[in-house]
Amino acid sequence: MSLIGTEVKPFKTQAYHNGNFIEVTEEDFKGKWSILCFYPADFTFVCPTELEDLQNHYEDLKKLGVEVYSVSTDTHFTHKAWHDSSKAIGKITYIMIGDPSHTLSRNFDVLIESSGLADRGTFIIDPDGVVQGVEINAGGIGRDASTLVNKIKAAQYVRSNPGEVCPAKWQEGAATLKPSLDLVGKI
Repeated sequence: MSLIGTEVKPFKTQAYHNGNFIEVTEEDFKGKWSILCFYPADFTFVCPTELEDLQNHYEDLKKLGVEVYSVSTDTHFTHKAWHDSSKAIGKITYIMIGDPSHTLSRNFDVLIESSGLADRGTFIIDPDGVVQGVEINAGGIGRDASTLVNKIKAAQYVRSNPGEVCPAKWQEGAATLKPSLDLVGKI
């Protein structure tokens, strides 16, 4: 079942953020755009490359009014230990959510039950707490955070301009489409 168009289910968990432990709930996603980036586990191989890449694009995302959350089934304590010991993860200034109860991983349908780890899932959530974008990759396939900037811009444009849609490879300022009977078969 697709999560597109569904509201984030209630949850409450702990996270590591800039030297502190904080509580995060579904309410934190309301009133702003959010990205949830699920990954299998701390102290692994592909994961730190993805999370560092996400940090490299974090300022651009923040300028768009987006908060970023990484999520794994590790604890917030493990996130702190990884942050303190890894050069790549030590750069992270966004929120690192711990999901040892697997509540979030199940809510977003990325939990691999047999291992207790999460798939590589990226979710774009609008200010109403509704999922607008989903990308899920196999464990060995790392994601490119630069694509999130354009996806967010497109999602924000569509939200602000009802009746318009963004075509493939759309860039901010480029032409959009207005679906209508006149366009059928003409693209």
